[in-house]
Amino acid sequence: MRPLWRCRGCGAHWPCQPARLALLAEYRDDRVGLLVYLATMMAEAGDQLARLGGRPADLHERFLGWARGRGGTMFHVNHEPGAEIHHTDPFAVPTGQRSPVRRLRGRLAAPVTLWTAPGPAGLTVSSTLVAEGEPDRLLGLIDAESDLWAAVEESGRFAVTPLGPPHRQLADRFAGLFPAPGGLFATGAWNETPYGPVPADAGGWVGCRLDTAREYGWGLLVEATIEAVDLADEATPLLHYRGRYHELPT
Repeated sequence: MRPLWRCRGCGAHWPCQPARLALLAEYRDDRVGLLVYLATMMAEAGDQLARLGGRPADLHERFLGWARGRGGTMFHVNHEPGAEIHHTDPFAVPTGQRSPVRRLRGRLAAPVTLWTAPGPAGLTVSSTLVAEGEPDRLLGLIDAESDLWAAVEESGRFAVTPLGPPHRQLADRFAGLFPAPGGLFATGAWNETPYGPVPADAGGWVGCRLDTAREYGWGLLVEATIEAVDLADEATPLLHYRGRYHELPT
């Protein structure tokens, strides 16, 4: 996300639509805490973006304006099972202003994976591709400014875990959409591997050796050789489609 302050998952300016909804849920009983957190992030973003070529004029509205409803009240979030926050997304970009390329990307369902590396560091990635051959290869687009890339670049190896429906919150945490008190790996059970920690309840993982990496669009295209494969029983995948998580119908 830093220093461009774009979402690792969708590429939009942070806080993007999913991040805003997640923050409203996380701070539903603490409006002051939310505004303090956003103000801190705004100050950090302003400093970093200024060094890249100028502080955007709309930072205050982008970071703080959306968190207030009419009369200074936060948007209401109903947490009853099956409830809806709004009939339509209150933060959605108007149809006429949406990038056609982003709309195309949204129509391509993608498996949700977790990339981890010794350190430890991790990142949710929905652009993983496996290419069979001699040797077998793995490719993916990640954030060049992420802690994960720094760890991969230093160690030269990483693990990739396909996530399932029970891992939705884990995926959000490693995508930066939910706060992670104590660190990203502080909750849940993890198995240590030479390539990085992997969730203990995952259906399998692969260990990769870094080959090359280069800038590609807004991201970093990472190419690696698969050195280890550990698969358990068949597991239902978690998919990312049109900005939301989905699972295959049973």
